[in-house]
Amino acid sequence: MKRKNRRGRKKSPKIENLSSKIFKILKSEPNKTFNYKQLAAKFGVDDPSSRNQIIKKLSQLAAKQEIEEVERGKFKVVRSVHMYTGILDVTSKGTGYVIVEELENDIFIPANGMNKALHGDEVEVYVYKRRRKGKIEGEIAKIIKRKKNEFVGVIEIQKNYAFVSIPDTRMYTDIFIPKNKIHKAEHGDKVLVRLDDWPDNAESPFGTVLKTLGKPGDHDTEIHAILAQYGLPYEFPEEVEAYANAIDTTIKEEEIKKRRDMRDTLTFTIDPKDAKDFDDALSFQVLENGNYEVGIHIADVSHYVKPGTILDDEAYERATSVYLVDRVVPMLPEILSNNACSLRPHEEKYTFSAVFEMNEKAQIIQSWFGRTVTYSDARFAYEEAQHIIETKGNEIPATISLTGETYSADQSVADAILKLDELAKIMRRKRMGDGAISFDKVEVKFHLNDKNEPTGVFFKTSKDANKLIEEFMLLANRKVSEFIGKQSPKKTFVYRVHDEPNDEKLASLQTIIGRFGYKLDLRDRKSTTSSLNTLLKDVQGKKEQNLVDTLAIRSMSKAEYTTHNIGHYGLAFDYYSHFTSPIRRYPDVMAHRLLQHYLDGGKSVSEEEYNEKCNHSSDMENLAASAERDSIKFMQIKFMKDHETERFLGVISGVTEWGIYVEIIDNKCEGMVRIKDMRDDEYDFDQEQYAVVGRKTKKTYQLGDEVYVKVKNADIVKMHLDFTIEGSREEIEE
Repeated sequence: MKRKNRRGRKKSPKIENLSSKIFKILKSEPNKTFNYKQLAAKFGVDDPSSRNQIIKKLSQLAAKQEIEEVERGKFKVVRSVHMYTGILDVTSKGTGYVIVEELENDIFIPANGMNKALHGDEVEVYVYKRRRKGKIEGEIAKIIKRKKNEFVGVIEIQKNYAFVSIPDTRMYTDIFIPKNKIHKAEHGDKVLVRLDDWPDNAESPFGTVLKTLGKPGDHDTEIHAILAQYGLPYEFPEEVEAYANAIDTTIKEEEIKKRRDMRDTLTFTIDPKDAKDFDDALSFQVLENGNYEVGIHIADVSHYVKPGTILDDEAYERATSVYLVDRVVPMLPEILSNNACSLRPHEEKYTFSAVFEMNEKAQIIQSWFGRTVTYSDARFAYEEAQHIIETKGNEIPATISLTGETYSADQSVADAILKLDELAKIMRRKRMGDGAISFDKVEVKFHLNDKNEPTGVFFKTSKDANKLIEEFMLLANRKVSEFIGKQSPKKTFVYRVHDEPNDEKLASLQTIIGRFGYKLDLRDRKSTTSSLNTLLKDVQGKKEQNLVDTLAIRSMSKAEYTTHNIGHYGLAFDYYSHFTSPIRRYPDVMAHRLLQHYLDGGKSVSEEEYNEKCNHSSDMENLAASAERDSIKFMQIKFMKDHETERFLGVISGVTEWGIYVEIIDNKCEGMVRIKDMRDDEYDFDQEQYAVVGRKTKKTYQLGDEVYVKVKNADIVKMHLDFTIEGSREEIEE
């Protein structure tokens, strides 16, 4: 239950979190002593009950030697007191854990020890000397930094005040809104609210309504709410749009002279058929010596986006484009993302290129990096390029109809695609042989009608045409990174790194996949990656594929941006950066600028400054990924709401003490069957078996089992999808 105080009333005389408050004062002036009167004055209390509480608590803390009684009735902090700094992880029960890097175990925080800290906050925590059920326990002594102070919720307006209830189960309190800070919100609206203050004498924090998002359940309201929840904008400030629209985007002869002119080299793009921006293109030609020149050409965003401008500031703050189910929230205004920086067919563009001479074995003979001007001869959708590969170039349609273009397909382009496909396959085999992991996770996509409502679900899989582009983008990213990374003296650069997986997570993955008859060989790095690839290949097309793919990805470390290169485990590269998508990723813009700076003979830039930018980019990437996942979940729930009477076959994808998660095979929608809704028996959670077991019938529902379910509740506002279980596949199909 969320703690609610509809009028921000004063608390009862009991002083909450008294230990923490005493430590906070004593620690703020560690050389000074305090008596109970001075502490009472600091707390703003003067009644007998409060004074007695302080006297008693001081005596208790001194008896435990957690504070020191220097003179009779005068106390100071003990230097060796157990105080740690970490990040608070709040549970749905209102309790929490503080994650401290230097401690092996997290610190448990009971509900009455939160001291107004919220999920994700950086906090200072006081640890009790005693343990409860083997857990380290403590209470929050100080909030060092709020993770966020803006929240999305539904407003309930009373006569003289309002409250905003936050649907996130980890938010254990509502936010109190004074009448003069409700602004134009109406009762029941979904709103964005700022947390302004949390007075000591109030149960709930005080806030201000910043924006009314609309009525809960409305499509645009919910999409805007997802963006607002993560602090992501859905429109550009007017001054940024005006600045971008005023940029001269024409191709100038004097600028062309400063670049390598590659307009006469065969160049084309391969992208999704519904893509609106094309930030990479490939060029291909056969050299006189029989080798091949392959160019990876990337939109030269840094030509238009200059440091110190409001356009650059906005791009940096966003750090990434956000790809929701029904829209893209771009990093750059449309004039750049879809026009000037988009390598559209039959248009000249400024590009930044990595050009390689390669032999038949896909070995790099020589490399060149620099600014170019290119002309795209053709635009292909992945499906069209795939058709050329599958028919070995013998079936080329007269026009490329999927993309809506009217140009004729050229045999020379088909020949180029076929040769690039050969080279890509050689590079991929070598990469896999070096220990790269082949994550080809199925992506869930939706067919949308003109109102952006989901009418169907389909799965996006990676085929040869996708892998062709992927390999050449990986090549450019790796070689640019190597070029800078191997220079002496060392140069600061933006790397994309991926650490080795955690042994515990791999062991946990091993246990779970054992349920399906699979096994990992964890002896060393090579055997681990080889067996992971075998696993990912063996599950393809099986009912458990999505579950195993997801669990395998979760066992990996997270990739991130940094100036400290440790290599990329998943790709098996010693050097790796992001260079190929500057329209949608700010780190790529930084990589372009730094590469040009060093090509011009510039000295190494500030590592501290760029590492800060890398951390920001990683944080924004994580927020964008969370928003993208939420938009998929929203669409899945919306889709299932229209199919409430149907029975679906699913796989048990998770088991917890409160219920089992089931993922529907046909559409990958995941929902929960709550144990309390399983009426045929009383079920208990068996943690070791990843199962729930009936007390009387001994009926078992276990991770990986196939079951039939129906929708019980598809709540678009709360983003909950609840199922009722019809029975196992065997029971239903007998």
